[in-house]
Amino acid sequence: MTDLAFVVQKHAARRLHYDFRLELDGVLKSWALARGPSLVAGERRLAVPVEDHRLDYAGFEGVIPAGSYGAGAVLIWDRGIWKPDGDAVAGLAAGSLRFHLHGEKLTGAWRLVRMKTKREEQRATWLLIKSRDAAARPRGASDILVEQPLSVISTRAIEEVSAVDDGLRSRE
Repeated sequence: MTDLAFVVQKHAARRLHYDFRLELDGVLKSWALARGPSLVAGERRLAVPVEDHRLDYAGFEGVIPAGSYGAGAVLIWDRGIWKPDGDAVAGLAAGSLRFHLHGEKLTGAWRLVRMKTKREEQRATWLLIKSRDAAARPRGASDILVEQPLSVISTRAIEEVSAVDDGLRSRE
């Protein structure tokens, strides 16, 4: 199996959040994480599925113009490769995907688990959970999002991306 890419984009849209994206079947499967990922073992982070994105979007860092879907600054907070434990397509369909990340900030074993959907909810929500392994932090440990807030490609903060139009403006 070839290496599959993953990217976590910090996105200052209406609200600051993190977009967690896994390459699978020629697209980036994507979830919005309001609180971002955590390295604390067992900590659950709500992951709301959003539409699939083109693979080339994994390299986007810049500003999505006002009036466009997702308008706001985007930076590449982390990137690397991921490896599913077993069949990723079947795991997603079943609502439980186990995988390993090999990124610049996030490493080790993880799980995406679909929550039971209430009748009035239009789409299922998921939880992103860091597994207990050598890369996990104990409860109460410092937050990776605070420790390492900058882009892994430009070393800029989200405010710098937002303030500077360096020709990277694009539409999602």
